[in-house]
Amino acid sequence: MEKSPRLYSELVAFCGQSGQWRDVRHVQTLAWMVNGLIQAEGVNLPAWVPFVQSRAQYAQSTQRRFRRWLGNRRIEVAPLYGPLIEQALQGWGRHTLYVALDTSMLWNQYCLIRLSVVYRGRAVPLVWEVIEHGSSSVTHAAYEALLEAVPALLPAGVKVVFLADRGFADTDLMAQLRRLGWHFRIRIKASFTVLRPGPPACKVEDFALAPGRAVFLHNVAITAESFGPVSLALARHSRTREPWFIVSDEPTSVHTFTEYGLRFDIEENFLDDKSNGFQLESSLVRDPEALTRLCLVLAVATLYLVAQGTQVVAQQRRRWVDPHWLRGNSYLRIGWQWVKTALARGWELFTTLHLSGIPDPDPSRASASSPTPAPPVTFTRTICYVPT
Repeated sequence: MEKSPRLYSELVAFCGQSGQWRDVRHVQTLAWMVNGLIQAEGVNLPAWVPFVQSRAQYAQSTQRRFRRWLGNRRIEVAPLYGPLIEQALQGWGRHTLYVALDTSMLWNQYCLIRLSVVYRGRAVPLVWEVIEHGSSSVTHAAYEALLEAVPALLPAGVKVVFLADRGFADTDLMAQLRRLGWHFRIRIKASFTVLRPGPPACKVEDFALAPGRAVFLHNVAITAESFGPVSLALARHSRTREPWFIVSDEPTSVHTFTEYGLRFDIEENFLDDKSNGFQLESSLVRDPEALTRLCLVLAVATLYLVAQGTQVVAQQRRRWVDPHWLRGNSYLRIGWQWVKTALARGWELFTTLHLSGIPDPDPSRASASSPTPAPPVTFTRTICYVPT
């Protein structure tokens, strides 16, 4: 039982940085839960119990402590997690910061809505909410307030580019992003109306896109409401033949597709929450507010482990815990391996909470033959249309 107090004390200091806790016992319970999540390697309240040291004699008492914490309406997620992610991003620098929005279903009954910062092949949560909703498709009203909460967490003056899939292609969202001063790259549906000076209105799908062909349209409007001006990047991949229709507030180019492709990193974040990491769906919690607090436990663990992994790579210690010659694991997994090994061998745990905006110094590669960085998106033919 020597492991728990060490990691627990680190997590108490880590979680307590927000200074917003109404009761010190609340932050202590959170630290024990994150400690249990990391060491038991999954969301399982009974499995966390052996990693807790307290005066409770019965395991059921500790488990009830966790459940009371999850059901405590006095524990508000945003003011507790916000200062942690804000501090982590303070050293981002002048690099572009990509924010991705997506949803994930839990047991086909609850919808997790999350905004995350894209970070080195994965994503780190910014804000989130779980609602009782039988579909992954949500209206703008469901996440409008979440978006409004994000700017206060980001470094002043940094360029923010918002990324989202076609399920969020909504002109109300685009208008909100403009009010926030953000740029955006959002995938739109083939049925979207395109309005250009001169030619009659048409649908996105009306542009003949053979595989390997891309079309870029600047200063156009979209939808029957003539929302604009915006730019479009339309293409069909030469291999998969999948169409990509992207709307942007800035002039588009082939690079627009590369930027939009960063959106898929939030899907990896959801995978870390579920089958590839924390096993969220093994939880027996079935209440949206309690699940929102449970996601706080996951978010704190994610931020802590990614920050650990960042320091491991920065100090060139990755191969101390990663047997692979080339990096194939995520920063979260590297940080997780570091924490477990450090606890077993008496190594230091990094205290710096820092996410860097500089390019990844050790990009992930599947094998020695895999190129790094990934080759740029290319097309055999491109056409650019700029209205006069």
